[in-house]
Amino acid sequence: MIGSLRGEVLERELDGTALVEVAGVGYRVNVTERTLAELEPGTETFLYIHHHVTETAESLFGFRAKDERITFHHLIKTNGVGPTLAMAVLATHPPAALVDIVSNNDIGAMTLVSGVGKKTAERLLVELRDRLSVPMLDGGGDVSSSAVADVREALTGLGYGPDEIRDVLRDLPSDAPSATLLRDALKSLGAKRA
Repeated sequence: MIGSLRGEVLERELDGTALVEVAGVGYRVNVTERTLAELEPGTETFLYIHHHVTETAESLFGFRAKDERITFHHLIKTNGVGPTLAMAVLATHPPAALVDIVSNNDIGAMTLVSGVGKKTAERLLVELRDRLSVPMLDGGGDVSSSAVADVREALTGLGYGPDEIRDVLRDLPSDAPSATLLRDALKSLGAKRA
C-alpha cells in the first residue's frame, strides 16, 4: 500500500486530481480544492496518501497534513460515508473545525458540506463523536465555533446561499469574535458580488 508520495507536481485538473511524478512514475491523486490550489505544477510536494482499494478500482487520496489523513480514515469508517463524501467534508471543514462542529452538535455547519442534508448531518454528528474522540463540553461550549455558528446564521438571514457561506467561512480564522468574523465575511462576500 502507498502511504506517502514525494515528487514533482506535473499537472492539476478541475476534477480535483493532481498528477505527481515520483521516480519517473506519475500518480493521479485525489485532493481537496484547498490542497489542489497549493499544488503548483513544476514544484516539489509531499502528500500523505490513503490508498483506497475496491473490487473494481484503486484510488489515491492525498493530504498535506497527517491529521487530514487520520480524519479521512475516521470519516470513511463511518456508516454511509465513502471517499467522495469524506473529501467533501474535509474540503469544507479542516480537521480542527470538524472536531468543534461535532463537539457542539452544529447541524448547520455539517449541512454546508455538499451532498449532506439535515438527517445525514444529524447521523454524522452522532457517529463522529466517538470516532473523533470529541470531548463533551461543559457549560457554554466553545467560543470560536459558536462565533462561526452565529455568523453562519446571520449570513443565512441576510439571504446568502450555503455555497457562498461555506466558501467565505472557510477563508476566515475560527478564533475571532462573532462581530469581527461577520464584518470580514460581509466584506469578502461584497467583494465577490461586486
